[in-house]
Amino acid sequence: MMKTYAAELVLLLAQLLVFYAVPLIAGPTDVIGMVFLMLAATLALAMILGWFSKAWIRFLWPFVVAAVFTPSVWIWYNSTALIHAVWYMVVSATGVLLGACLRKVAAWIGKKTPR
Repeated sequence: MMKTYAAELVLLLAQLLVFYAVPLIAGPTDVIGMVFLMLAATLALAMILGWFSKAWIRFLWPFVVAAVFTPSVWIWYNSTALIHAVWYMVVSATGVLLGACLRKVAAWIGKKTPR
């Protein structure tokens, strides 16, 4: 079972690094840049998951991302940042859907034969 979800676990580890390591390197004046970087990384990781994963677990990914972010609110931020969990869930859901759609489009283009 571990091999089945190996790619998802690697992406989860990368998501953990985004939420818990990026705030370490961001300065106090770089908050907006840090949030943008974390949103962009979340979108990219979700698109990768949507593209490569065929497992049903990919549809739970947005909830996993929100759950992984929630403890970082009390480690790095304050309770007003809890709303960011919703943002990350929406961005992650968008990324998974985009990645899955792009995979379908790429497969459809690959099946077309040149005339």
